[in-house]
Amino acid sequence: VQLVESGGGLVQAGVSLRLSCAASGRTFSNYAMGWFRQAPGKEREFVASITWSGSNTVYADSLKGRFTISRDNAKNTVYLQMNNLKPEDTAVYYCAAGVGVAAIFKGEYDYWGQGTQVTVSS
Repeated sequence: VQLVESGGGLVQAGVSLRLSCAASGRTFSNYAMGWFRQAPGKEREFVASITWSGSNTVYADSLKGRFTISRDNAKNTVYLQMNNLKPEDTAVYYCAAGVGVAAIFKGEYDYWGQGTQVTVSS
């Protein structure tokens, strides 16, 4: 599976942004999808994940209520809607694909995109 993220950019605090991750190469609907992020000098951390059908989602506790993950299997795309962005959301955001449930651990994902930079200014 090849994954390409888009939608990042430089924004001011308080605005919303939607990231997209387009998949190709294999049957997208076979895979659970996840979003992770990595800030400078920090470990890559879990943001959200979604099952292959979209029926179940999991979020990092600190992001519940602000971020929403969704997918469109007809378009082979997974999305991350980010609302009320804060400077601490600044990071490179990665999408990942894995067989199985909507996991929260990096090791459970087999394919990764190259990432998209999100920078939130105060």
